Amino acid sequence: MQKIISYPLSVIFLVCFLICLLVFHPIQWLCLKLSGYQAHKKSVDYLNFLLLKCTHILGTTYVVKNKEVVPDNVPIIFVVNHQSMFDIPCIIWNYRTAHPKFVSKKELGKGIPSISFNLRHGGSVLIDRKDSKQALSAIKELGLYIQKYRRAAVIFPEGTRSRDGKPKRFSENGMKILCKYAPDAVVIPITINNSWKLLRFGKFPLGLGNRIEVITHAPVVIRDYTFDQLFEQVENTIKRAIK
Repeated sequence: MQKIISYPLSVIFLVCFLICLLVFHPIQWLCLKLSGYQAHKKSVDYLNFLLLKCTHILGTTYVVKNKEVVPDNVPIIFVVNHQSMFDIPCIIWNYRTAHPKFVSKKELGKGIPSISFNLRHGGSVLIDRKDSKQALSAIKELGLYIQKYRRAAVIFPEGTRSRDGKPKRFSENGMKILCKYAPDAVVIPITINNSWKLLRFGKFPLGLGNRIEVITHAPVVIRDYTFDQLFEQVENTIKRAIK
């Protein structure tokens, strides 16, 4: 029954979602060209606020826990389990004061209004999953960037989203590079629950009435641990909170 009801609501949602992307693409361009980084970032923040509001059409609600633990004016590495594409606007909006930048596959860098533009011009990096040398070099640049500007990198160590909420194997390579080149950073594990349910039927129609939970765990100072200790602690922290 839910799937039947979801068809018309999903159409309305997708229309609203696409309108937001199309409207904010030239807004981003103008903000960046006329006023620079800060204005562009504001436009991206508000775009993602509206994208989250669009999901309310589907009956989606959000709860973000312990957001106050995120420190100011230090480099941050957010390590997050990945359940759906809707994880992204949730992170951008709710952690906007940290200026989150993403490690994304290069295919997302073209063809998607607003999203591709922001990935190319907003400080994130695009990696070629088939070229490990290029990928590690790009992640190194992101580490240097957050170290210099006191901003945040977001990495999904699973590499791809979980289709049923169960976490996949965590890869250490990206996090290791970020920690090496942003030694002053703190690592903040984040657990996301239930966003996979938006895609429980596949790409269309979308799931209805989901309560997405985002849990912000306590920061971990890189310098206080060996990398192996740090990675194990972060992985265990995230996975223990997955429901």
